Amino acid sequence: MTASTLEMLAMAVSETKQSEITANPDKVYFPFLGGDNIFTNGFKLDNVMFKIPGTDFVIYWYGFLIALGILIAMIYGFRRMRSFGINPDSATDSVIGGLIGAIIGARLYYVIFSLNDYLTESGSIDWRAIISVRDGGLAIYGGLIGAILVGGLIAKIKKLKLITLLDVVAPCFLIGQAIGRWGNFFNQEAFGSNTTLPWGMMSSKTVSYLAEVQTDLADKAGVVVDQYAPVHPCFLYESLWCVLGFVILHLYAKHRKFDGEIFLMYIGWYGLGRFFIEMLRTDSLYLANIKVSELVAGTCVLVSLVLIIVFRSMVNRNGDYKLYADTDISKAQLAEYDMFEKMKTEKSELKKKISAAKAKGEDFSALQNEYDKKFGKNAVRSEIKAEPADDVEEYKPIVEEDETADVDMDNIEDENDIKELDKLEPIEDKNDSVEEETKDE
Repeated sequence: MTASTLEMLAMAVSETKQSEITANPDKVYFPFLGGDNIFTNGFKLDNVMFKIPGTDFVIYWYGFLIALGILIAMIYGFRRMRSFGINPDSATDSVIGGLIGAIIGARLYYVIFSLNDYLTESGSIDWRAIISVRDGGLAIYGGLIGAILVGGLIAKIKKLKLITLLDVVAPCFLIGQAIGRWGNFFNQEAFGSNTTLPWGMMSSKTVSYLAEVQTDLADKAGVVVDQYAPVHPCFLYESLWCVLGFVILHLYAKHRKFDGEIFLMYIGWYGLGRFFIEMLRTDSLYLANIKVSELVAGTCVLVSLVLIIVFRSMVNRNGDYKLYADTDISKAQLAEYDMFEKMKTEKSELKKKISAAKAKGEDFSALQNEYDKKFGKNAVRSEIKAEPADDVEEYKPIVEEDETADVDMDNIEDENDIKELDKLEPIEDKNDSVEEETKDE
């Protein structure tokens, strides 16, 4: 926008309205949304969700929305793992590690490219300010890097198919980003340059921020802004872009041509939207006079597009390519997971029946015998072995069958205990053994 256009745009917001906006720091206005309504008159927007009674500790909307996005993304991701051929239990550690890596990576990325904001007057690093993330300051690209590095390392240790796991989490990233971006709205940050669009917004924070960065924006990006004119709600643009991307990836997942394609599509889709949205942003991280996120986004689009073309051509040349979900090893691992889930359910139901019989004063010896036989220390291995899918040629246990181990079936907690069950030798009935010997004679 030219200086004359901005001046006219600012004049469209009357001096009375400008004074009202600056005098109400807890309100957000949409002055061009037409008529006398809550949007033009402004509505209160507190970045504090609630304060814990009796303490000074507050929960911010920013942190809550990020946590909510993560929770919904995890629920979706774990529900989708089976369709990609991944054992959900085996992936748990990798997902949790990826979340931790994402938070650390997002913060480090942001701090590195805005280090001057985290220095004390003496020039030393303000570590307390760096650690405090509740008020904002997380960079999405840093989060992606951290999540892939940490989660990927754990996936390798757990011997998971990393590229397939990335296909699962790619739509999850979009869920988290779509919801988490609304935290920027409550903080009144991540907005853009001036706009004449009806949904252009204003607040005391936009006015004070634009007044502060006017000179820097003109010098670094050649962008002229007026603090008394509405701005682009860039957080909204990115949120909607992520929602649309999630729908596309969710629907396309069953048509994917190779493992890793969904992740590459995510990288390209998000990068494409972020590239253009970043052009509007006024709070970008800079490397010299270059917007870091714009550079990274453009690179992601090009790299992902090239890789998708290359891998698709390789798949087309190799006519017998199988997705990981169609491999024997994936089917066998899922069979073992199904067995474990079935056993946990059966164990829980037997416990309930025994407890109910005890409460009624009924004889529960038969139930107890059944429980001990299936889940006690001397459980018969043949009754708890997983059955592979019909089209799996051979199911091989994780350990050798000739090993023995004492496993308390009463204390089975996770899949590692199931692996120990594979060490148990079947307990043969003595009468059956006698009959077999007689027949042999």
